[in-house]
Amino acid sequence: MATPAQLIQLVPGEGPAFSAVGDVYRFLATGEQTGGAYVLSEARVLPGGGPPPHIHRREDEGFFVLEGEITFTLGDKRVVAKPGSFIQGPRDIPHAFKNESNAPARMLILVTPPGFEKFMAEVAHPVPSFQSPPLPITPADIEKLLAVAPKYGIEILPPPH
Repeated sequence: MATPAQLIQLVPGEGPAFSAVGDVYRFLATGEQTGGAYVLSEARVLPGGGPPPHIHRREDEGFFVLEGEITFTLGDKRVVAKPGSFIQGPRDIPHAFKNESNAPARMLILVTPPGFEKFMAEVAHPVPSFQSPPLPITPADIEKLLAVAPKYGIEILPPPH
């Protein structure tokens, strides 16, 4: 049985922050806090940042761009999302996002059902705050990502040619 949802109140920049795949994420609401309903995070994606192409087998993702510009690849579709844009990434659809601009970008990411935050806690590196710079990606980070992803129903795909 899921725990009841909790009251959540965060001030700007507050919340557990992680560096993963060259980006910085902070959790605004975890599955435990939402009674098992969803996970909400904020991502700061620097120019050139973004995860490799991948498929979620267990969850759907929604992305809302707050600042900057993010290029999404969803299946064979490519979309440039600017502030105010919403992108729905259903499970089982290959997707990726990348900041192809020269300015940082920020977006909200809604994941349902929850569980993705546990994956992030296992593969990402805690950082002092959401404003911390992302940590450089190491070969060990890539190996860990590839080893842990299947446990969470995530398939990492090879980069496009």
